[in-house]
Amino acid sequence: MLEFVLQLKTRNEALFYFGLLCLVTALVFLVLARTTSVQVSNVNAWYKPFKFALSTFLFVGAMAWYCSYLPSFSVRLYNWTTIVLLGFEIVYITVQASRGQLSHFNTSTPFHGFMFSVMALAITLVTIYTTYIGFLFFKHDFPDLPQYYIWAIRFGILLFVAFAFEGFLMGSRMSHTVGGPDGSKGLPIVNWSTKFGDARVAHFVGMHALQVLPLLSCYLL
Repeated sequence: MLEFVLQLKTRNEALFYFGLLCLVTALVFLVLARTTSVQVSNVNAWYKPFKFALSTFLFVGAMAWYCSYLPSFSVRLYNWTTIVLLGFEIVYITVQASRGQLSHFNTSTPFHGFMFSVMALAITLVTIYTTYIGFLFFKHDFPDLPQYYIWAIRFGILLFVAFAFEGFLMGSRMSHTVGGPDGSKGLPIVNWSTKFGDARVAHFVGMHALQVLPLLSCYLL
């Protein structure tokens, strides 16, 4: 594990430290979720920034690793685009959690509606950039790497992109619960509804195929 961490730092120092910051803040949010009582939609307010920070940690770690394989790729531009856009999302979600207010699906004032739209734009740009990286993985050959591993990265990116855009479906409905209102009883931490359908399940599984498929390919094939 230590060898992997050191390699990741060598491959992409900027995303390595941004991911580390996300991991530390995720742990802080988890502590706050266990020690405070502020709620949003019947769930502790700090679980949402915890999930977003942890998910960002996993995303940037995976992309830092994969992008190092690409020849002639402008990694500096990608790094700062990712850090600024995803950093903005985490900061705004954190601020709203501290106020006990929704970050997503919040159009209660013109300001909140504007910020919701800006968040949608931010994640769209990150997803489009990731789509471009997926294109580069299909465009180039990687003779020094196992083909099953490269195909796992390609399919992982495809699934990430498809299920990232599923967020637009939730945004258009202004809800993630299917067949009932948001805020119903859910699973611990992730808060997926146990009473109704929940679009976040597929969203989560599809997006984290980005890490799971390449990892499985290394151990199962």
